[in-house]
Amino acid sequence: MGLPIPDRPPASAGLLDRYAAEHVTGALRSPHGCFYLLDGAVYCIEGGTAPGLDARLRVSGKVPAHGWEAARTTAGPHHAGARYLVSEGWLTQGELELCHLAALLDAAFFALPLPPESTSFTPGTAHWLGVVRRVSAAALQRATAHRRALLDRWQPWAAVDTCPVVPVDPPRSGAPATGRQRRLLASADGRSTPYELARALGLSAFVTLLDIRRLAAAGLVHLPRGPAGALPRRRPGAGPAERPAASGERPAPTWQLPVPELFETADPDIALLVRLRTALEENL
Repeated sequence: MGLPIPDRPPASAGLLDRYAAEHVTGALRSPHGCFYLLDGAVYCIEGGTAPGLDARLRVSGKVPAHGWEAARTTAGPHHAGARYLVSEGWLTQGELELCHLAALLDAAFFALPLPPESTSFTPGTAHWLGVVRRVSAAALQRATAHRRALLDRWQPWAAVDTCPVVPVDPPRSGAPATGRQRRLLASADGRSTPYELARALGLSAFVTLLDIRRLAAAGLVHLPRGPAGALPRRRPGAGPAERPAASGERPAPTWQLPVPELFETADPDIALLVRLRTALEENL
């Protein structure tokens, strides 16, 4: 089903920052995800809300289920699962890094910030996949805050987050929709929530939430009514919401992954991967 997105403040200095400053290696477990760290940097996150790397690769047809299980069972003490996937020809190193970064950012969005009272750390624990790419804790938190700000612009339509996606029939004439949004509408069966659609299609859960909110704003998805039959009210203090482009105008890009802070602090190769991912997403 997925979790509702609460109004959370930007991640302040906490456990992730502390372990980053101490350059620790191990697993940091919280209620919504497990962070794997190497010398204080995050290289893998496992969480139940966002589709993991395995789901993305399987749905895309890159790595079948048996290939993923083979990588897990042959990873061994050197945690060479990722290296196995590439060596067996399932995908290239670049494809792996691109998908891995997307999955990591998606998982971080739903797992941050970390609640100190329900988080535990196990030193030395490593993920069987191994290190594909590392992202600093600071860059990861800034990227998450940036994404939360993007989603908050569409807060009036947050009621669709945890409800089955029901397309409007017939669709509103002239309403803007990207290729990915049309795919979501085509897959919506009136029973699946945005989280379930994301998992079934191998898409980012964050991007799917953003797309469904945009579709609701454009009148292409039914917005659930509250118990009194009224549409959800905008939360006090929220800034002005984005509006769908008027007829004849070019709609705004559906997804804005570039985060300047991430480019400045991360490996240049990561910055390139993020830009490539963004270009692909915005032209679907």
